[in-house]
Amino acid sequence: MTPIATPLPPLEPAAARERSELPRSALHALGRDPGRAHTLATAALVAGCFVKFGLSGEAFLASFFCVVLVVLSAIDLEHRIVPNRIVVPAAAIVLVAQTALNPSPEWTLGALGASGFLFLAALAYPAGMGMGDVKLALLLGAMLGRLVGVGLMLGMLAALVPSVYLLARHGSAARKMGIPFAPFLALGALIALFAGQTLLDAYLSHF
Repeated sequence: MTPIATPLPPLEPAAARERSELPRSALHALGRDPGRAHTLATAALVAGCFVKFGLSGEAFLASFFCVVLVVLSAIDLEHRIVPNRIVVPAAAIVLVAQTALNPSPEWTLGALGASGFLFLAALAYPAGMGMGDVKLALLLGAMLGRLVGVGLMLGMLAALVPSVYLLARHGSAARKMGIPFAPFLALGALIALFAGQTLLDAYLSHF
């Protein structure tokens, strides 16, 4: 979950997570209907992977990555947890596969850098940052490599939208509320997967 008062969108440990105050309709659209919406989203993402990467090992790996992100997002929306039994094996599979397909230390460095960044946030604000999203960042870095920074930044920016809504609706009371962070990290990672290099090049072109 993401307490509204913090500059970065942290989350609380699973035992301490509260229900989000987002509108019921929004929660239903995002995670309370695990049937058609999740199936369509997964199918569209998998199709997008093969369009972008062709019939290749990268496409199959990207498809696996997308499926895992959809599953983890749905679980976090409903139960406010990022299960170790899913995210840790997925991170290991992606890291091994990426290294095999494209031998480079980039994937290990990306995984350690992304998870280390959120871990430092957890150390700085232990009441607001749990380990589930830290481990999710490990998966994101293993898949995205140097583009993981783009994904993390986009995810944090996306998380500001419901944070501002809660602040506007509840005022100072919103500081004690929270939102599930994994879906926003997943959204940022998906954008980075499909358009991260383009976004990074556009950003760097201004310098």
